[in-house]
Amino acid sequence: YLLGKSDKYDARDVERLQQDDKWVENYLIWRHNVVDDTLKMIDESFQWRKDYTVNDLTESVLPKWLFENGSLFLHGYDKEGYKLFWFRVKHHTRDPKQQLEKKKLVAFWLEHYAKRDHGKPLTVVFDMSETGISHIDLDFVRFIVSCFTDYYPNFLTKIVIFEMPWIMNAAFKIVKGWLGPDAISMLKFTNKSDVQEYISGEYLPPHMGGTDSFKYSYPPLVDDDFQTPLCENGPITSEDEHESKEEIDADTKETGELNEEQNLNQKKMNSIEQISKSEETDKTEIKPKNAKKALTTFKGPLLHISPAEELYFGSKETGEKKCLIVLTNVTKNIVAFKVRTTAPEKYRVKPSNSSCEPGTSLDIIVSLHGGFAASLQDRFLIMAAEMDQSSGAGVPELTQFWKEVPRTKVMEHRLRCHVVESSKPSSLTLKENAFNIPAKNNEDLHIQLTHLLQINKRLQEQIERCLWFQQLSVVISLLSVTVVAFCFYLAYTQRS
Repeated sequence: YLLGKSDKYDARDVERLQQDDKWVENYLIWRHNVVDDTLKMIDESFQWRKDYTVNDLTESVLPKWLFENGSLFLHGYDKEGYKLFWFRVKHHTRDPKQQLEKKKLVAFWLEHYAKRDHGKPLTVVFDMSETGISHIDLDFVRFIVSCFTDYYPNFLTKIVIFEMPWIMNAAFKIVKGWLGPDAISMLKFTNKSDVQEYISGEYLPPHMGGTDSFKYSYPPLVDDDFQTPLCENGPITSEDEHESKEEIDADTKETGELNEEQNLNQKKMNSIEQISKSEETDKTEIKPKNAKKALTTFKGPLLHISPAEELYFGSKETGEKKCLIVLTNVTKNIVAFKVRTTAPEKYRVKPSNSSCEPGTSLDIIVSLHGGFAASLQDRFLIMAAEMDQSSGAGVPELTQFWKEVPRTKVMEHRLRCHVVESSKPSSLTLKENAFNIPAKNNEDLHIQLTHLLQINKRLQEQIERCLWFQQLSVVISLLSVTVVAFCFYLAYTQRS
């Protein structure tokens, strides 16, 4: 394909394909590991990506009215923690002259999300309330379907269709023909009474029976994940509006203590190891008692952030309510940072707004308030920007800094929550040293379960062999009894 069609592909896509194993895997998964079908999909999607200049789609190249229309946007999560991609059908009108631009808007949002959240799948919501024949646009619907079936592999979890008018039944029979058997199983037709089987009320607008007060507006781009969306000059709302003045003062004091501690330990870059040592000697330490060494690190231009993608919270059995985020300044300047969350009423972040000296590491403790439980839908945003050496690092200076810093100079990184449902299987108890593997983290538990499954498989094979031998023995015994009985019968008949 590459030799014959290299001029039809964007070189950036080819380079990514050669380096990104996850992307290749998604193509294979979406085509059931059939290599020829996978190659065909890659070929078609790469040609489409170049035709639509997907890698260069930005806000500036698309008409502003497309964003203002509000027919397409990302907002909220379903019950499985997947992002919702909304299509407000009533805001769409069929117009052949605008069709290409509208299709590029779909591609823009999909690419925007794929880059932001590393290609985690989406749940598509067709909100068809207050729609009629004038809103039916089969060409546009077919393009949307093609995006998920042909261009973005393994990117769709389900399609939730809300209150589809009966007059559109005939049109959707045509759409089902485009989807194919796999995608058809993802269709979920809902109304007000059952839509919450898939999406909780907190992410549903009132007309769908929910309590979400979200109102789409533009600009800026929808950044509804966090309480403080960015505008041209930084956050719209004031600093930590959910914290009281006393809490801010406590943060400031604690930040100073943490910075002082870090200055004394600049040569020790692995702060998590320091915590595990301090747990043994000081049980009153504020750092998480059950903090685990992070296995992955996100290497950004200003900060290295560990863990890279997910915060792990323990189950109710373990009682773990704290997680650790380690920030390492890799620049030669002071880096200001702030941490936002989608659920400020549930989490306490210390420090949430501070700075990190050049070459040092800083620990951020994320803790759950009593009575709350972590959720897959919860997200954290870490924002960072370089400060001048002459700038102060107090609360007033940081507040002013975030008001003035341009958005282009702000580094952003997002973290998801990973919730451990249960520390132990309900029907099985795994000892600490089972299989000589310490049960200390999720990876180790996975290894233990894998060993257990292997042992179970071997036992099952042994049982099957025993049953086979048992059956063979019974057959041989029956044959022996039959032969002996037949011999006695012959002997008896000869005598008589």
